[in-house]
Amino acid sequence: MKIRIPPPIYALMFGFFMWMFEAIFPLFYWLPYAWRGLAWLPAIVGLIVVAIALVQFMQQKTTPDPFHPERARELVISGLYRYSRNPMYLGMLILLVAWAVYLRNMSSLLLLPIFMWMLTTQQILFEEAALRDKFGNSYEAYLKRVRRWC
Repeated sequence: MKIRIPPPIYALMFGFFMWMFEAIFPLFYWLPYAWRGLAWLPAIVGLIVVAIALVQFMQQKTTPDPFHPERARELVISGLYRYSRNPMYLGMLILLVAWAVYLRNMSSLLLLPIFMWMLTTQQILFEEAALRDKFGNSYEAYLKRVRRWC
């Protein structure tokens, strides 16, 4: 499996694009400037989601390495993984929502679906194929029970 860009780098790139998009295409500001501090709420939630998802991988003694999902020793399906097949990526999305709140500009929100599409097509589909090959029917059952994002 060839992956050129790690998922956290995608998130950083989209954060930069959101900032640039906001500067180039300023649409209406949907929050007063004084409310920028509200961005900490989703930022904390996003960080907690990513951290819990990583801890769950460590507890199962398996790899969260996006470059080599085929090296997974266990299928993580408990905790946050009961609600989302990709809670680490969901946490990154929540962090980008926090950044959009901080920027306060509606145009920055327009890039979030593109981030989800890019991560799905460039990363998640490859991971799912590798995990399907590795875990077979148990992974297929998991795919039917749990949504990709949430």
